[in-house]
Amino acid sequence: MKKRSTPFSKGANDKKALRSKILGYLNDHPSKAVNYKQLAKYLQITDHNSRNVIPLILNNLKELGLIEEIYTGKYMLRSKIGYVTGFIELNQRGEGTLISENVREKIFIPQSGLNLALDGDKVKVYLFARRKNNILEGEVVEIIERAKTSFVGVVELSKNFAFLVADSKNMPFDIFIPLSKLKGAANGQKAIAQITEWSQHAKNPFGEIIEILGDAGEPDTEINAILAEFDLPYRFPEEVNTDAETIPEKIGDQEINKR
Repeated sequence: MKKRSTPFSKGANDKKALRSKILGYLNDHPSKAVNYKQLAKYLQITDHNSRNVIPLILNNLKELGLIEEIYTGKYMLRSKIGYVTGFIELNQRGEGTLISENVREKIFIPQSGLNLALDGDKVKVYLFARRKNNILEGEVVEIIERAKTSFVGVVELSKNFAFLVADSKNMPFDIFIPLSKLKGAANGQKAIAQITEWSQHAKNPFGEIIEILGDAGEPDTEINAILAEFDLPYRFPEEVNTDAETIPEKIGDQEINKR
């Protein structure tokens, strides 16, 4: 019987070298998904025959379990370990999901793996192997950029310290406020607190009150709290308020005639 050839039997040395280049690129970019055309471009492969071999090599690597086809024609290194950057989304249970442009799937971050990351933060995550239920999981290893450091909430005052309980459901931590940092805020008032410190060993962030909005439940207070939560202006410069007071409440006949 004539021996059946394999896609790699002819020019084996060249194909082996190309295979090594492809694996090397994927190992250097563990969170990047590519197709064969992109690989040819990144590896500067212009030879027609070599380009045609790339899909065969990718399929072989897939069969060996070294890479995975995340969707038709798009491959990436099989998730064993690696790093990926993205933005954290927290749920009300304090668990996180990493949203990344480099990974098609969402990555689960348990509360124990957040390492002080908060909702909206840009972070670097260490990617673990897939769990039994085939969900990608990771752990935050670096906070690249905080989405925000000030939060709106209600002051809860005790004898020796205070907390600001954030209004946002996506802020699962109360902010510890030393009495010396209350700035006159009273129990039950709405205020804005700035995080000043958060040690890896501390359960809660430390902060200070930077503005008192008023008593919780008051209409003006609640409106200003909503505006502050979304970083919208809720106070105007004094000259603007002064000018506003000069505007008459009633429209004069002369103005009506103009309209």
